[in-house]
Amino acid sequence: MSPAVAPVRQLDAHCVDELRQAAQKILGEFGTSATSPVLLERVAERAGELGDALREHCRPVDTADGLFVLRGLPLDDEAIGPTPAGWANARDRGAVYDIALLLLATVMGNPLAWEGQQDGRFVHNIVPSPGHETAQTGASSSVLLSPHTEDAFHPGRAHLLMLGCMRNHDNIATTAAGIRKTRLADEDVDLLSRPVLPILPDDAYEVAQRFADQAPPPVPTLYASDEGMTMRFDPAYTPLDDADDDYRAAYHRLSEELARVSVAVSLSPGEVLVVDNDLVVHGRVPFQARYDGTDRWLKRASVRVPGRRTRPPAEAYEHGYGQAALEAHAS
Repeated sequence: MSPAVAPVRQLDAHCVDELRQAAQKILGEFGTSATSPVLLERVAERAGELGDALREHCRPVDTADGLFVLRGLPLDDEAIGPTPAGWANARDRGAVYDIALLLLATVMGNPLAWEGQQDGRFVHNIVPSPGHETAQTGASSSVLLSPHTEDAFHPGRAHLLMLGCMRNHDNIATTAAGIRKTRLADEDVDLLSRPVLPILPDDAYEVAQRFADQAPPPVPTLYASDEGMTMRFDPAYTPLDDADDDYRAAYHRLSEELARVSVAVSLSPGEVLVVDNDLVVHGRVPFQARYDGTDRWLKRASVRVPGRRTRPPAEAYEHGYGQAALEAHAS
């Protein structure tokens, strides 16, 4: 894994002021970033008024890297207060940044939330949490967060993942690896394009893990869309022992290729990493959490892009383990 020179889109002062003023106006009106239909309607209205220069910065991912860093948002380390001890403690901390992310997400597509995650908010707080150090979720710290597609178990998962950095004193890196940078044999691509194994819900979805109405659907790991190869990958929640030797060997070679092309992106406060969730798996390097208010703190927003066709049509028939994905501005 190498340090990344990620594609950067630098916001100029005019774009920053425009976004900040729009976010502050909404926060002043509602006093919170907590999800409500009226707040989301106002976000949509204000996003529709943002200028062409800011919209250009929010254009789709346009390189094989499958990601970019949006840079230039100001952030005062002292003003945001200490890093919350867990997502439930964050509440409206950094609410103006929540709304700024929602505005950016709305320019890119439809912000996405989950009924069963972080009180249904459309912006999540990602912080290390005591007792979750070794979990394969964003609340972990002491273990490698394995490279994965965000919410890979669900057909309604995001097309884009946004990670906004609030604090990162220790330069802890997000890892990223793009499928279109790998080199795979045709035989492996063919095998991994077949629906052989399911992807099970991760530990952030306890209700989904208890879903027993229908059997988990097998899904392809790779898919050749009209736009190019795409991927749905989460080895920590894929029962590989249930596959035959040939499939496991191909999956292992894919894992090795993703590791070979993996890069480390260390975000600075105010930077937003935008990842194409169909092209890139992401993770995080291990670190030692201090729980003293100075730990790494990210904001996460998920985005679905209406009309995008980068996934197998069969996904429309998956049960999603009973989980409801909520789109902010879906018609």
